[in-house]
Amino acid sequence: MTDPFLQAHNVSHNYPRPNRVTPALAEVSFSLQEHEFVCVVGNSGSGKSTLLRILGGLLTPTAGEVQFRGVPVRAPQPQIGFVFQNTNLMPWRTALENVLLPLELHKPLDKDDRERACAALALMGLEAFADAYPSQLSGGMAQRVTLTRALLQSPALLLLDEPFGALDALTRERLNQELLRLCRDRKQTALMITHSIQEAVFLADRVLVLSGQPGSLQGAFSVDLPRPRTLEMLTWPQAGALISGIRACLATGAHEPLPQ
Repeated sequence: MTDPFLQAHNVSHNYPRPNRVTPALAEVSFSLQEHEFVCVVGNSGSGKSTLLRILGGLLTPTAGEVQFRGVPVRAPQPQIGFVFQNTNLMPWRTALENVLLPLELHKPLDKDDRERACAALALMGLEAFADAYPSQLSGGMAQRVTLTRALLQSPALLLLDEPFGALDALTRERLNQELLRLCRDRKQTALMITHSIQEAVFLADRVLVLSGQPGSLQGAFSVDLPRPRTLEMLTWPQAGALISGIRACLATGAHEPLPQ
């Protein structure tokens, strides 16, 4: 069997507070294979964002370990990209300049860098907005700029923390479809945090359920819908059954056996 691309082993985390400690995660273990798309769903306060930051080396776990390509993760990795709900675009930089920022921090920019960034924006339908500032972009456009910025660095692993959570339903659906297309074309390995069960089922190969306070892994569900995915598939009986099963797992903690 292929070694896991990313592996979390008994990951726990506590946040120190005055005169007490607040546990956020309790012994979370799972693995992610290369080219797999996994979604993590969970209630508010179940430690989803904490888990994502630990996976990406932004936060050191209190206990347990994360390995990326067999090497312990103890700091941010250049091959791990992030997309957050907050776009974090620099308001004084254009869309193109924001996309180029991570490259600019590591080396002088050249013509090829600019051409790649322009081509990436064009793929996202933003060619006409390359010189626009964040204040001139809609929420969906700004999030596409953020996604373009992350993908321009060609990360081996893309971590997404509810990137479309603040968008309206139609824009969110369009960006979900765009994200799937990009991941398919790039054979991108990705893990995404979301509150939406429907979104998770539409995007993922597997859905992990995080529940409780502190958060622990309650279930793992395989999504057997064919690819490429269409929104119509969410109306299929097997999708409905899967959505119901995940919802029940969130509510009760009952789950399918977790993979070892």
